[in-house]
Parts: sequence; structure tokens; C-alpha cells
Amino acid sequence: MIGQRFNHLPNVVKNLLIINGLFFLAKATLISKGINLDKWFALHQFQSQDFMPHQLVTHMFMHGNLSHLLFNMLSLWIFGKTLENVWGQKRFLTYYIITGLGAALIYTSYMQFQIADLAQTNPEYMDLAKKGMFNIYDENSKKLSSLVNTPMLGASGAVYGLLLAFGMLFPNSVLMLLFPPIPIKAKYLVIGLALIALFSGISNVPGDNIAHFAHLGGMIIGVILLKYWKNNGDIYY
Repeated sequence: MIGQRFNHLPNVVKNLLIINGLFFLAKATLISKGINLDKWFALHQFQSQDFMPHQLVTHMFMHGNLSHLLFNMLSLWIFGKTLENVWGQKRFLTYYIITGLGAALIYTSYMQFQIADLAQTNPEYMDLAKKGMFNIYDENSKKLSSLVNTPMLGASGAVYGLLLAFGMLFPNSVLMLLFPPIPIKAKYLVIGLALIALFSGISNVPGDNIAHFAHLGGMIIGVILLKYWKNNGDIYY
């Protein structure tokens, strides 16, 4: 049954699921051999020694753990197949990549603001941070090093862009939440997720390793892109 449903998925969604799965399998296999693919494919900050330009794209295919992968791929499966059927392969892939890139740039801009603020008041710690080091006696040095050297990974930015698009195309569609299992209209789900991402990002709770501004960024870029298409005569919602 699952195999039949997978075979009937539109091509771009199907291939995205396969690519993400292969990246995760490769990461899980190689980590046991002391090779961490996050070093090359997750998105590092510009100041990090591990930053490479291609990471702006490849981070969308890396995931931290199985639950992270499953949540994103389930969302891609549910919302992506509908959007690809409506838009077609080229338009859907364009939207997916642009929202993923935009999410990464918005998140990186937010991180750069934090890095610049700490570096301005503690310039002597930037050189340490660039080397992946910090002053063990200074909390600001630890935080700066963490900001510079903690990579971002996952398809969440693009997935939140898909959620936004689904909510705009089918605002009154009723969806069933997993936790709690209650029905909710798509437009209210999108608004709720956007507010959660904004509040969580601003709160900046210690120990929270979720890239909330990447989630919000995917939605923001999604709105801009859909409005641009509509203003240019392409009616996609």
C-alpha cells in the first residue's frame, strides 16, 4: 500500500524524498567511521572555517536525527504533492529551492546580527571563535564561539514555505493535527505556526537549537514569491 502511494507521488516530491533519505543514510553510515557529513553539507556561518558556499543549498538535505527527517518528509509528502500537482514540476521545484535559500539567508542574517553584537563588545574573542575555540572563563566567548560554529541543517525552511503556500491556496481546507489530534483550517494553522516561530525566535531560550527564524523566513519568502507571481499575471493561488 505504501509502495503504491509512493509510486503515484509527483516526480519532484518523490525525488526530494529519495535524496533526503539517501543523505540521512549516508550520514548515519559514515558517522560510525568518524566522518561527519555536517562538516561539508550543513550550513555554517561565514566566519567559520567550515563554511562553503554550496552549503546554502545542501543544508536542505541534511537532518539532525530521524524524528527531524520524518517530520519534514511527512510534511513534504502531504503538502508538496498537492502543490506540485497544482503548479507543475518546474514551478514547484523553483518555489521549494527559493524558499529554502531565502530561509537560510534570513536565519543567517539574524545570526550575523548576534555575532556582530558580541564581536563588537568582545573583539578579542572573534579570532578564537573562528578557530572553534573560546575562553572557558567568559560566557560571552562561549556564546560567540557557539554562534559561529553551530551549523544549521534541515529542510524546515522550505517545508514551512510549502505550508504557507498550501494555506494560501487552500485556506479553508481542514487538517488534522497530530498533537493534539484536533481539526484546524489551513489558514489558522499557518498563522499559528508563524506566530510560534516568531515568538520562539525572539525568546531565544538557552538550549533551544531550533532555527525558528529559518521557519519564519521560509514563510516570508513564500509570501513574497507568491505575490510576485500573482502581480506578473501568474495565478497560483
